[in-house]
Amino acid sequence: MKASKDFAQKIVDWQRAQGRHHLPWQNTRDPYLVWLSEIMLQQTQVTTVVDYFERFTIRLPTVQHLAQASEEEVMSLWAGLGYYARARHLHACAKSVVNEWQGNFPTDSESLQSLPGIGPSTAAAIAAFCYNERVSILDGNVKRVMARYFGIDGDVNQGATVKRLWALARDCLPKPAQVESEPGVMTPYTQGLMDLGATLCTRRSPDCHRCPLNERCIANRDGLTETLPVKRRKVERPRREIHLLWITHAQKVWLERRPDKGIWGRLWCLPLFDDLTDLQAMAHEKLDENAELIRMASVGHDLTHFRLTLTPWRITLPEGQASPLIDQTVGAWVEEKSLAQKGLPKPIRELLIGANG
Repeated sequence: MKASKDFAQKIVDWQRAQGRHHLPWQNTRDPYLVWLSEIMLQQTQVTTVVDYFERFTIRLPTVQHLAQASEEEVMSLWAGLGYYARARHLHACAKSVVNEWQGNFPTDSESLQSLPGIGPSTAAAIAAFCYNERVSILDGNVKRVMARYFGIDGDVNQGATVKRLWALARDCLPKPAQVESEPGVMTPYTQGLMDLGATLCTRRSPDCHRCPLNERCIANRDGLTETLPVKRRKVERPRREIHLLWITHAQKVWLERRPDKGIWGRLWCLPLFDDLTDLQAMAHEKLDENAELIRMASVGHDLTHFRLTLTPWRITLPEGQASPLIDQTVGAWVEEKSLAQKGLPKPIRELLIGANG
């Protein structure tokens, strides 16, 4: 099946009349803002991203500011958004733009993909929004729209199906003559596909009656909107129990920097232990053999590949004694009043900052 001849125009007209126009990264052709929003929106809901985006751009309004920022500041601004490799790639990409591209983002999608952390769909979004390049995107929302419209019954996370969806997405683009004669038309087209998937062609209970594509949509015609797109059933995530050692001394908290690999890479965190006896050994042998360990309420936290149960154990050291000699190469004593400036995982931030007002 081919897209209707007016597929692209229907998307453009619908977006201009009924699409989203209020988001803080819209109505701009600044590639820095478009790129930042695209990275933040990967695996994250729009409602969550808005506040992060606004805080981030107030502190770091240009790619030059981001490139010059410390890793600490970047991770602090990102803390709570999850998928922390995105923040590290973001920082590396800004440095690459400044150092290798004289502070200017490349103006075509192929060159944009050479930058750290920018894949084909993100590169296409930047090129379409900022430079009117006739290029297709294929994020999660667009996959859903394409799979339903064309009745694609293959797993949309499998390579063969993704390749087919890319080809269909390219076929649906506005005609070259329209792109050349109508500067900026790729913005409402690209945004329209995103908006359609986010607001009407939703995962559950899509609003097909209001969709501009409903007359030619195979899923709508054949009653397949609840079964398409097809995704392989996710395996139940394993559960993992972690114990946290919360050490306070003289209005300071001991935090350790997480390694690059593993959960919460490069963020600051309370010391983590899989085995409670290891936590107890550190508390009593390295800190204070007479100190009382207070068990606090466990909390659940879901990550991509497993479900965590976090159990904090709090120990408060006497203020009169010197700071314990803990390995300074992996951590540092942080003033309680400065915790908000640290890049902390969301559950650790809620535990520490909630406790300290």
